[in-house]
Amino acid sequence: MVVLELKGNFYMGILFLFMLLLALSTGSAQAYIDPGTGSYFLQFLIAGLFGSLFFLKQALSQGKKLIRSPFKFIKKQSSKTDNEVK
Repeated sequence: MVVLELKGNFYMGILFLFMLLLALSTGSAQAYIDPGTGSYFLQFLIAGLFGSLFFLKQALSQGKKLIRSPFKFIKKQSSKTDNEVK
């Protein structure tokens, strides 16, 4: 088992060095990013922001319901006993 872990770390090290050498040995790409790509990326960021805000809103409302539900049950029980006493 330990031998397999050592081999895995060794291979990961070799892979890392290979990727590093590959990244350092590349020349200039002579490429550009067209304006459509920038607007698509901006749209993606805005959608992610609003999606995250919606998720947080839903999670907070569910959390509030979960916290408040035992107190509502206690309040209903106490109001029932108050009505029975009268």
